[in-house]
Amino acid sequence: MHRTSMIAARIAPLVCLVLALVLSACGTQGAAAPGDGDEAIPAGSAAGAPAEQPAEGEAGGEGEQGTPPLAVPIEQRIIKTGEITLEVGNVGEALGRVRAMAVELGGYVGGSQAGTLEDRATLTLRIPAASFEDALARLYEMDAEVVTEATREQDVTGQVVDLQARIDNLEASEASYRELVARAERVEDILAVQSRLDDVRGQIEQLTAQLAALEGQAALSTLTVTLVPAATPVQTTAETFDPGEQLAEALAALVAIGQGLLGGLIWFGIVWLPVLLVLAIIALLTLRGVLEVRRRVAPTPSAATDEGAA
Repeated sequence: MHRTSMIAARIAPLVCLVLALVLSACGTQGAAAPGDGDEAIPAGSAAGAPAEQPAEGEAGGEGEQGTPPLAVPIEQRIIKTGEITLEVGNVGEALGRVRAMAVELGGYVGGSQAGTLEDRATLTLRIPAASFEDALARLYEMDAEVVTEATREQDVTGQVVDLQARIDNLEASEASYRELVARAERVEDILAVQSRLDDVRGQIEQLTAQLAALEGQAALSTLTVTLVPAATPVQTTAETFDPGEQLAEALAALVAIGQGLLGGLIWFGIVWLPVLLVLAIIALLTLRGVLEVRRRVAPTPSAATDEGAA
């Protein structure tokens, strides 16, 4: 019994604290909602008198036929990014023009990488989302040749709405925990609620940082501009000429010719030479047979002389 009494004595203050919070919340809601317009009843008005009817078209934000007001449209959040490469005659001059364009459009240069005037340069521009297309149009209007271009758009409206809703819920929980801390009397209760309050505050700060990052990316688009110097014909020819490559190609051609000759000799020795020998033997035998026939058929010189004398 003594132990049960001690447990009841410890739980009783906490139960009373929770009941007090619930009763105070109910009392606050009841006091804050005397009517639809959240306005107190004037002192001179009778308790049972009907409320004054609002003017036509002003019925608490409703339409003339009592329809509820339209929901506030959610502003769309789109992250725009892009890359473009320009071939320019003077990299230094084009670099200054691109910087000036970014400032004129209300943006800034987030980062740049440039060497000498003969080398390429890269700039990362942060431009307001509304001026993203205008920036691309101005780059096309420059005295330069567009080599490559790529743009991307990512809709993050749903992520923004979700983060904001989570932050609102956590802030409501934070307010409740603060009230508990203010009403708590025991050290154990204060420490327990304070630990939970710190956890909620940490989540709020983390989600707020994520929301700020998304809002920043949607508000300022990222455009990476690369400037490359235009090459002259002589420079282009000199850059494309590679003695080592030419030597390698010549050696490859010589090896190919040698392989072709060696392959022809192999084919001639294995295939064509025996065929030619056989054909030569057949030709010789044929020629010998023809000569032998002619020798036998032709008359001898003595017989020809006797026939002439007769």
